[in-house]
Amino acid sequence: MTTPEGFHHIEINVHNLTETRAFYDWLMPELNYSLFQQWEKGFSYKNGTAYLVFTQTEDHYKEIPFHRKRSGLNHLAFWAKSRAQIEQLRVQLKKRNISFLYEDKFPFAGGESHYALFFEDPDRIKIEIVSPR
Repeated sequence: MTTPEGFHHIEINVHNLTETRAFYDWLMPELNYSLFQQWEKGFSYKNGTAYLVFTQTEDHYKEIPFHRKRSGLNHLAFWAKSRAQIEQLRVQLKKRNISFLYEDKFPFAGGESHYALFFEDPDRIKIEIVSPR
């Protein structure tokens, strides 16, 4: 029997669970994640053995909003299947009025050999979609 490796799961508290769900429900299947769990105050998506969990932040912790420049999570990076998929996601994001980060440097904001798309989720968590070489 082989022992699993890598992340088991990552859990993120969110300001508005409904808004976050609407955002990720279309994105995650595009990245080969499927809905894994759902309950009153959360939901998760799974890819292989790893899963990503979103839970509703309790009201008394909502005072200080998330910012990726503070200590803690900076961003989530996902693999795309191809550069073509990144271009398709870019079109879908524009249709959803989601603005891009570093758009003036697209697709090489991460460097000459790093083809990627950057944007933010409803809580301003930076999302990076990276193309394989």
